[in-house]
Amino acid sequence: MDSATSPSAAHDIPPPGGVRSAEGYKRGLSARQIQMIAIGGTIGTGLFLGSGTVISQAGPSIILWYGLSGIAVFLVMRALGEMLVYQPVSGSCAEYAREFLGPFWGYATAWTYWVMWVTTGMAEITAAGQYVQYWFPGFAQWKTALISLAVLFVLNLISVKLFGELEFWFAMVKIAAIVGVLLIGTGVLLIGFSAAGPTASVSHLWADGGVAPHGVWHSMTTLQMVLFAYLGIEILGVTAGEAENPRKTIPRAINSLPLRFGLFYMGSFVVILSVVSWESFRPGTSPFVAVFTKIGIPAAAGIINFVVLTSALSSCNAGGLYSTSRMLRTAGLNGHGPRILARLTSRGVPIFGLVVTAVVMASGLWINVVDPDRAFVFITSVAIGAEILLWSVILITHLRYRLAVRDGRASGSGYRMPGAPYTNWLVLAFFAFVTGLTAWSSESRTALYAVAGWVVILLIGYAVLRRNRTQL
Repeated sequence: MDSATSPSAAHDIPPPGGVRSAEGYKRGLSARQIQMIAIGGTIGTGLFLGSGTVISQAGPSIILWYGLSGIAVFLVMRALGEMLVYQPVSGSCAEYAREFLGPFWGYATAWTYWVMWVTTGMAEITAAGQYVQYWFPGFAQWKTALISLAVLFVLNLISVKLFGELEFWFAMVKIAAIVGVLLIGTGVLLIGFSAAGPTASVSHLWADGGVAPHGVWHSMTTLQMVLFAYLGIEILGVTAGEAENPRKTIPRAINSLPLRFGLFYMGSFVVILSVVSWESFRPGTSPFVAVFTKIGIPAAAGIINFVVLTSALSSCNAGGLYSTSRMLRTAGLNGHGPRILARLTSRGVPIFGLVVTAVVMASGLWINVVDPDRAFVFITSVAIGAEILLWSVILITHLRYRLAVRDGRASGSGYRMPGAPYTNWLVLAFFAFVTGLTAWSSESRTALYAVAGWVVILLIGYAVLRRNRTQL
């Protein structure tokens, strides 16, 4: 074993409580890469593929729900951002939960975040295999998934700068697709060219059965799926320990989120639903494919298939491998997991956290091959349930942080969450409402069962940890 990964390396395993002073990461993520990671974190397969199902259920009201959910998620990020400026660490929400809520919450947050992204990563690399079959139908799905995982693993292992560059170009592909729809769709509406011109009109937003054609209540039941589209936005916080000048780049990236939410989600849906009536969409149909096809762009399905493939690989890269390996290292540093997880290579990569994550994700391929339909539903249910739990912990941790600042136990932050503590409670109430809607639907109720089971596992695991360790 060389000095890069030996236990004796000075930067390897800081003493308990020394996470901040000796994280050991290389600050290799530039402002350009941080900005694009922030953009990429707000654009996923939920927008390009899953939104067709939401539109078929909610109609044009989807624009309102994406706006409302975007406000809630932005406030979560402002709460996280305030704490990131206070102390920019890669442990992010797990480290703050440990400090302001107690050891159990640090432990629970780190492992919940890991489970959320490992399960999501399983779904994404399996989906990548399905997307490649569009061009190569004879190539086994599991082979594509395994090759994708192996390539991303090696790239993450080399350096954080290479990871950042990969995410930069992944985000560029997604942005290009959205900008293309916005420009071409707007041209159709203003000039009336193409086969879509004669029927394109903004009146589709209210004239075809109303804004919520199936009723407001039925429309609101899509909020869980809408929130799923924002899953992973908190990855921005995990980059804090490796960002150049994080106290400037992180707030700048967070402050730009409302513009991006408005442009990428609300803006694109305004254009899409004006060019093509919501009545044309069916579950499983990409709205981007529908618009390109209606306009008459050749190979529309192939273009969007490539974009969705890019989104899946981006999700697996940023959330599935990068952020989870950092969160496992935080667990190792704080005594909430095996100490070996805290080790870094000479390049500042948490090698054992990365290996464990990749191995577990690879094992998930077998699950998806055996029963791909039910496995995918279960995986996504676990992911969104865990995400809502994670976002709620961030908001509660922020409340405790503000109390610590008031009592003089923590230093203040120059970047403050607007309207706190009232906005904290409003967003928490919104998440509670969405959770209630989840229970209302038999199809999405799996998420509640999965989260309840995970909480039991966490409690048992923590009890065992306390019994086997003298100090957490």
